[in-house]
Amino acid sequence: MIPVLICALISLGVADNLDTLYPELEHSRTIYVVENGPQLSVMAEQSKVVSRRGGNATLPCKIQRDQTLAPNRKMRIKWTKLTSDYLKEVDVFVAMDYHKRSYGSFHGRVHLQGSSPMDASLVITDITLEDYGKYKCEVIDGLEDGTTVVALDLEGVLFPYFPRLGRYNLNFYDAERACRSQDAIVASFDQLYDAWRGGFDWCNAGWLNDGSVQYPITTPREPCGGKNTVPGIRNYGVRDKDKNQYDVFCFTSHYKGRFYYLIHPSKLTYDEAVRACQKDGAQIAKVGQMYAAWKLLGFDRCDAGWLADGSVRYPISNPRRRCSPTEAAVRFSGFPDKKHKLYGVYCFKGNN
Repeated sequence: MIPVLICALISLGVADNLDTLYPELEHSRTIYVVENGPQLSVMAEQSKVVSRRGGNATLPCKIQRDQTLAPNRKMRIKWTKLTSDYLKEVDVFVAMDYHKRSYGSFHGRVHLQGSSPMDASLVITDITLEDYGKYKCEVIDGLEDGTTVVALDLEGVLFPYFPRLGRYNLNFYDAERACRSQDAIVASFDQLYDAWRGGFDWCNAGWLNDGSVQYPITTPREPCGGKNTVPGIRNYGVRDKDKNQYDVFCFTSHYKGRFYYLIHPSKLTYDEAVRACQKDGAQIAKVGQMYAAWKLLGFDRCDAGWLADGSVRYPISNPRRRCSPTEAAVRFSGFPDKKHKLYGVYCFKGNN
């Protein structure tokens, strides 16, 4: 006997009739269940929002919900920040009905825009460098849920950094501390890529915030991956954060305060420079503050001066003879002897 496969959308009653009328047939039953589709979706009007340190930003998140459903006061809105390696999420803000809570460094700085019951957009105020990154908006409504991801980008400047010890002396955690000490954070790959697209060329490998080590090349040459290679970002991959040592790429943004070259009757040793800034009601400036003033404000000064890390640098926005003749740049004069070498000094006076 040849088995017969009966595939149909049938009720149990019809199936029983078939059993009675044709008991000799072998058949199987296929039952199709048709749903109306998702009753909740979450979307962002834009995938990236750009702001600056000290500013505010609204990360968009809109809820689309089946209008036939009754309002649900237990609908839960949760915002989290994704770590640079995407291995975990950091709680930012949770809201359900009248219950709202912010977490960690975001406490008191975040709230829902709430322009309508379907608006789950997150407002972040007094933005810090650490706020840079990707955020996930998750909405849970009973058995339905939806998510969307929005990136918060910052206007700023990336710069390479190594300490007085010399090149390739920082493990990943030392690199984090080094950037923080210079009013910056460890840069992301996206920030390095944007800098490379803007013409940034640097032949020394540095840490990025995902634990990888990379460097940008716009003009291929023998010591930097080979002269017959194509321009691009050279990638050493993810390295051991404790054992491996490299330089670091730092990122900083706008600041609240005044960066300036201190007019002083004489050149100074490092300790004298520190005291001179303090006497002027300021502090000796940090490397990140010089880069921010140079890149974001067009600061230009052809006088080498001490900075907080013991380096001597000067920012040139308008290239000219004897002052970075070929390019706009922060010029680096090394780490001179603090006790005997004499230079000017750059100071920073913050806004309280």
